[in-house]
Amino acid sequence: MTPASESSTAQFITSLQEHIRSALATHYPDWRATRRGMPRDFLNEVLAVNPLSVFIPTRFGGRGQNVAESLAMLETCSYESLALSLTMGINGALFLQPVSRHAEEAVQGEVFERFITDKTLGGLMITEPDFGSDALQMQTRFADTSEGYRLRGTKHWGGLTGHADYWLLTARGQTPSGELERNISFFVWDKSLGGIEVEEYYESLGLYMIPYGRNRIDTTVPHGRRFPPRTSGVRMLLDLLHRSRLQFPGMAMGFLKRLLDEALAQVRTRAVGGRSLLSYDQVQHRIAELQAAYTTCSAMCAYATEAADIQNDCSSAALPANAVKSVITDMMQSTSQSAVQLFGAQGYRLDRLVGRSLVDSRPFQIFEGSNDILYHQISEAVLKSMAKAKHRVLYSYLRADELTHQAAEYCRSALEFSTSESISQRKMVTLGEALGRIISLEMVLTLGARGYRPDLIENAAALLKHQIVTRLNSYHQSEQPRVIEDYEENSGWMQFSPSAS
Repeated sequence: MTPASESSTAQFITSLQEHIRSALATHYPDWRATRRGMPRDFLNEVLAVNPLSVFIPTRFGGRGQNVAESLAMLETCSYESLALSLTMGINGALFLQPVSRHAEEAVQGEVFERFITDKTLGGLMITEPDFGSDALQMQTRFADTSEGYRLRGTKHWGGLTGHADYWLLTARGQTPSGELERNISFFVWDKSLGGIEVEEYYESLGLYMIPYGRNRIDTTVPHGRRFPPRTSGVRMLLDLLHRSRLQFPGMAMGFLKRLLDEALAQVRTRAVGGRSLLSYDQVQHRIAELQAAYTTCSAMCAYATEAADIQNDCSSAALPANAVKSVITDMMQSTSQSAVQLFGAQGYRLDRLVGRSLVDSRPFQIFEGSNDILYHQISEAVLKSMAKAKHRVLYSYLRADELTHQAAEYCRSALEFSTSESISQRKMVTLGEALGRIISLEMVLTLGARGYRPDLIENAAALLKHQIVTRLNSYHQSEQPRVIEDYEENSGWMQFSPSAS
């Protein structure tokens, strides 16, 4: 087998870009909005250059698992199609990388050879209909039998439903009394084993290339296909999720650059009131926001090249991983809103890239951890750490932490206040939004110190500081809205209109 790593990264990326553009022109002309699924001919053309080899070790014919190259591959895909990039990300971060880190050597050899030679696909099944964010309460169970591990349960929202050749399945062990163990286990399933039935395909809002649905599982997986319990299943799950979240900027990078390029082309050529759109201050503000997101994402990519290295145990990297995932996906959605606004009526068409960007980027704020939950977890981690270190003033704690020490000084005046562990959930989320952007600002300032273009760094830092201050001002507000359950009584507007009799 010729190692995929023989071509340079530049040659590899150029070839991948050419294949993607050719395949899209053939199978997805004019960004046809209503076409669902991914034709195998389209996929074969893209996979011809082995893009997934970036996630495979060289000893198995891959390109060596260099994180920078993996992110560049995801960026190249997302510039052309966010859904295609997510497909590559699902295969890499949610299947190939966990298999590389945790599966038996023989299983790795079989899986990686098929990905290189047969162009197969893999995914991850964690989420269940009644247990989404509360994944540790999953009810899919397994029992050890003489023939292997028998798994039974229901999973849904697994990307590539019905199309993946391999699945990484999660389940909890069933005790003789019928109860489920607290720990979870991972199993490598392939189509030859059978026992996974698609009960329903979902009419998902956006990301039309990727099939999602509900799967009924009743299968037996050979004993060698279970991840050896060298550590707890929860720790393996955290390692998987944190590494994946750290690599979200790869998918965001090309997407944001494409939006920026499209928006710049629009405002330079479109005239309103006899003036170029770019001459209007509000339009400039929107473009500056896009450029700030582009720069912030660049900083996150640079950070991830080290933090998400395949040799690292990412199970304890919750704080940077949650910050990166939540902040960059918020930026994907907010910049999509700006881009749609700049395109006016044309931005409201599903068969235009800018229109599709709005619905395609939205689920990124939900899957692999809803951003509201991740922001809450960020605040919880920081406040607990502050209490343990006996810090009361947020600035002094952040100034001493390597994830935030430069950014804390940059935003010092907004951070000179005392905190408490006992604050409302709503305020925990708001504080987490600010902390996530402080961590992101640290990455931007670090990128600037390495020689990145200063005007882009200054722009991104200014935007992030504004977002931090705005959220902290909200955090300090004492008034909180409350739910009025019997709101209909005495609230009909017509009875209070001037013309009411």
